[in-house]
Amino acid sequence: MHSIVLVDDHAIVREGFKRLIQMEPDLEVVAECRNADDAVEAISQRRPDLVALDLSLPDGSGLPLIEHLRSVATGTRIVVLSMHDGEPYVSEALRRGASGYVTKGAAPEELVAGLRAVMRGEQFLSSDLRQRRAERPHDNLDPFDRLTAREHEVFLLLAAGRAPKQVAAELGIGQKTVYIHRASLMGKLGAGSELDLYRIATERGLLQIRG
Repeated sequence: MHSIVLVDDHAIVREGFKRLIQMEPDLEVVAECRNADDAVEAISQRRPDLVALDLSLPDGSGLPLIEHLRSVATGTRIVVLSMHDGEPYVSEALRRGASGYVTKGAAPEELVAGLRAVMRGEQFLSSDLRQRRAERPHDNLDPFDRLTAREHEVFLLLAAGRAPKQVAAELGIGQKTVYIHRASLMGKLGAGSELDLYRIATERGLLQIRG
């Protein structure tokens, strides 16, 4: 019997996937968690074989939680189950140690397929993600590898709280150029605001590097 912990802040979602998983004779949901703190406690105690993890949790992003769980429960494998289907989220989750990524828009049976593949030691992506990667192989790169040197400079300054006017002055470029770089880098990183840029930079430890 393979033990699974579900981590999602929506009870109705957890219940739906719990019922789906427990239709399998060799899979058992041993705990359900609605936030990161509960997940850390349950996984530390239960030491499950697998964790099905949503990325959007009330007490923060599931991305840093992936790394933490991999460090405290090294034998536990993680499958992300998320509404976020952007390549930056997928690449970052895999980079941090997730073994699989299933979008909530995928067919329900893909979650079970993903759990079984990960148990076999394979990496698993839901079919919509596999198809997109096949059609757009350039997107498979780590999003940061797709930033130009100038975009990286603009990213770090914006993430540190600089206004576009300040960024322009510090880099010696026009403010309009800053806006162009900002739009481009935010698209590549899947960010919707400067707050997202701050979060991304903080999670990667980039703000500390800048001192």
